[in-house]
Amino acid sequence: MNYIWFLIILISIVSAAFTGRIEAVVNAVISGAQKAVEVAIYLAGIMAFWLGVMKIAEKAGLVAFISKLLEPVAKKLFPDVPKDNSAIGDIAMNFTANAFGLSNAATPIGIEAMKKLQNLNKDKDSASNDMCTLLAMNTAGWQIVPATVIAVLAACGEKNPAVIILPTLIVTTITFVFAIVIVKVLEKVWTPQEIIVHKNISTKDGENAND
Repeated sequence: MNYIWFLIILISIVSAAFTGRIEAVVNAVISGAQKAVEVAIYLAGIMAFWLGVMKIAEKAGLVAFISKLLEPVAKKLFPDVPKDNSAIGDIAMNFTANAFGLSNAATPIGIEAMKKLQNLNKDKDSASNDMCTLLAMNTAGWQIVPATVIAVLAACGEKNPAVIILPTLIVTTITFVFAIVIVKVLEKVWTPQEIIVHKNISTKDGENAND
């Protein structure tokens, strides 16, 4: 990415030099840097607010309550996770944070949930079905309130940044459902047992070739 950005900047400067618009490039750099700082401040404010709300919800037991509500659904989506395993709570918290558009807050929770799923994984060299399901959920990113997008729109001067809520809810719901359906279908097509068998065959073939 560094090379790509450098190439874009270089092409812009060279083009401006040939067309006599260096001043426009300089002005764009200055205004862009100013806008970046403004957006960062808006994002810091909205993220601090929602993270505070999430912390209050956690202390008040709301997150644990939501986890309990989501536990039956989570058990269906993650059948290999043992009952009362803490991974279910992390998955529920990750899902809740994503639902409120707090991707930055959801990331560390998701990583912790993925670590616990890896501990339950029998084949440490391949992702388990539950790990793939969690990844699909995070990739789809179902959101009720896209807080980060709203903050960016507000920073860019949008008069009604909340207008993005309904379209985001519709789109992310569709992508979330499709992601879950696809990952569950693929589980049936290629099971972990088949993966292990293929790996064992490849290992034996390699050993035979070495012999």
